[in-house]
Amino acid sequence: MTGLREKYLTAIADAGDEAALEGVRLAALGKKGEVSLRMRGLGAMTPEERQTAGPALNALKDEIATALAEARARLADAALDARVAGQWSDITLDPRPLPQGTIHPVSQAMEEISAIFADLGFSVAEGPQVESDWYNFDALNIPPEHPARQTMDTFYMARAEGDNRPPHVLRTHTSPVQIRHMQDYGVPCRVIAPGRVYRADYDQTHTPMFHQVEGLAIDRDISMANLKWVLEEFCRAFFEVDGVELKFRASHFPFTEPSAEVDIRCSWAGGQLKIGEGDDWLEILGSGMVHPKVLAAAGIDPEQWQGFAFGMGIDRLAMLKYGIPDLRAFFESDLRWLRHYGFSALDVPTLQAGLSR
Repeated sequence: MTGLREKYLTAIADAGDEAALEGVRLAALGKKGEVSLRMRGLGAMTPEERQTAGPALNALKDEIATALAEARARLADAALDARVAGQWSDITLDPRPLPQGTIHPVSQAMEEISAIFADLGFSVAEGPQVESDWYNFDALNIPPEHPARQTMDTFYMARAEGDNRPPHVLRTHTSPVQIRHMQDYGVPCRVIAPGRVYRADYDQTHTPMFHQVEGLAIDRDISMANLKWVLEEFCRAFFEVDGVELKFRASHFPFTEPSAEVDIRCSWAGGQLKIGEGDDWLEILGSGMVHPKVLAAAGIDPEQWQGFAFGMGIDRLAMLKYGIPDLRAFFESDLRWLRHYGFSALDVPTLQAGLSR
């Protein structure tokens, strides 16, 4: 019985395909198979012989059947592996470069502006976005009847019935920061105040929330000449054009006197904006000498101190520099737009290495 067992287990192990395995099964367990014939011969044996041979033959039959089943499974697994190997594809790999996060153009422009003014000796000041109307209007010499104080232009915060505190607004400009900074740190000072501001307006060039940067320089002998030099240096660095020409137009702002709107020479030839050349002029900011009443509101003696202030829209500067046609796209959360106009998160703007790399 031992020789029969070794014979068929060896034959099963050596079978290389399903057909060879079926041949071994028929030779051992088929109707005329060797094991089957011996089991049919049990009837001719004596009871004592059957008692020994019967269990041994049944055990052999079961062992051969189990070995056959295991061999079939092994052959099926091998065939599957071969088929998979021929059709292999690593689905864990992205066929395209993995998308990387980018810096929003407004954040990029804000960092560029901060880097430029830091080189000019200005520090960054901050203030709250929810302001009292005193800081937002009164301290800046904006009278109660001024149109900017109407609800059609300004977002006023709701007040509970019986609340007698001064009204608060979502700040309409970053100019309140200059009042707070002078109150807290005094003069002389040179600061910029970038941040969000809010006005009730919405079209291709206006949104209810946008970004501004305020500039303030106070000392004993500052003049409009200093203002002109600072703005020229800023525009030259920001637009990365050496030949910058600015034009100051007389204007009126309640918080500066004299006041001037500033235009930059440009060209629109072929529908493309080019700074520093051509015969066209483009308004980019408002500026002027700080009004004595503004200094007095901040606790500064206007007889001893004077200075200049300016304000410009960061979103508008980003649109001009990077050729972005619609202001509303800045706030639509379109990842395709951001991947197109965004900047590498690791390229920090510096004047030495370049601003808009």
